[in-house]
Amino acid sequence: MNDLNGILAIWYREAKVFSREKSRIVASIVTPVLWLFVFGAGLGGRVTIPGASYQAFIYPGILGQAVLFSSIFFGVYIVWDRKIDFLKEVLVAPVSRTAIFVGKILGGATDSLIQVSILLLVGLVLGRTGVIPGLHLSALSLFLSLLILSLTTVAFVSLGLIIGSMMESPEGFQLISSFVVFPIFFLSGALFPINGLPAWLTPLTFLDPLTYAIDALRHVVLGASQFHVAFDVGILGAFTALVIYAGTLAFDRMKV
Repeated sequence: MNDLNGILAIWYREAKVFSREKSRIVASIVTPVLWLFVFGAGLGGRVTIPGASYQAFIYPGILGQAVLFSSIFFGVYIVWDRKIDFLKEVLVAPVSRTAIFVGKILGGATDSLIQVSILLLVGLVLGRTGVIPGLHLSALSLFLSLLILSLTTVAFVSLGLIIGSMMESPEGFQLISSFVVFPIFFLSGALFPINGLPAWLTPLTFLDPLTYAIDALRHVVLGASQFHVAFDVGILGAFTALVIYAGTLAFDRMKV
């Protein structure tokens, strides 16, 4: 078995596992929609965003949230694979650990992109029907959003796999990943504009890679962003390359 066949086999296995978990698909859609309506409607009457409603403003942030949570928590499957000895069988196969890591990335990215594609279609319907004022998605903005979210997904799936490769139990993974996920989400500007923040908070948002993904999405969806979209994509691409490299090293050193 060469590395390409190994990558495809691992990707196919992860896709099959995801397709059998219908409740996971439903939950991954319902939770972001609840954030969009309950949180967005709750603050929408008190927060003024120039040129768009508050719900339209946080829509890119909700897309980022969906990708972040589903991608990071995908890493728990490494822990479960270790506990049922499936990972041991994979690691003794005649494929490199880098190929295993890439296959896992593709599997996790496929899962997340299916979920976020549904959310993009939901946003299209809600915008066209006027349920979310100011949200006008076109075929081009959908396509560009999917490209940005694909890069974001690969980055955070890789990060989740790095965490999973170092954990011995699902409980440990949940604890550590929560410490990673929530600061990344809340500091990203998903729920608030990042301009005009307190001086102590601004550097933290600039260090957050999700900030640049959401900023790029806002440029594509709403036509407004804090940075140039090329800068956003460049930072996001550099972060993706970094975590993929770190992930290959983590898998090389992983013990079962």
